[in-house]
Amino acid sequence: MKSASPETRLAGFIAKFAPENARLIKAVRTKLRRLLPPAIELVYDNYNFFVIGYSPNERPSDAVFSIAAQASGVALCFLHGASLPDPQKILRGSGVQVRSIKLPTIATLDEPAVQSLIAAAIQRAPVPFEPAQRSRLIIRSVSAKQRPRRAA
Repeated sequence: MKSASPETRLAGFIAKFAPENARLIKAVRTKLRRLLPPAIELVYDNYNFFVIGYSPNERPSDAVFSIAAQASGVALCFLHGASLPDPQKILRGSGVQVRSIKLPTIATLDEPAVQSLIAAAIQRAPVPFEPAQRSRLIIRSVSAKQRPRRAA
């Protein structure tokens, strides 16, 4: 599988999920790709989570968002979310940096409060996205051992 293209490998990672979660992951990815055409997608198929990060470069620490999926569902993580204005109090988490929102459906991304958070995160990104940059998909890590990607 390592010799397969990044897109083929990504499809295999997503196929491990229940069909409804796989469809949601694909739909969220499509929306984020449209929103951030120059973003570098950084993929991690780790023990606990499957993650697609969106960064202006290849440095994970500069990423702005990530899709985080596990058997119980899909979330949008704001990697600098602790500093975002959240008047509706929709962000979850209490860490010093990351906040997230659960995505029960793709429609959640179109809610005004979520759109506002996304816009603020892009505007406040520590490293701006370069509009002329060409997007890429990079498989960063794959754990040999993983939690099940489908509910029991």
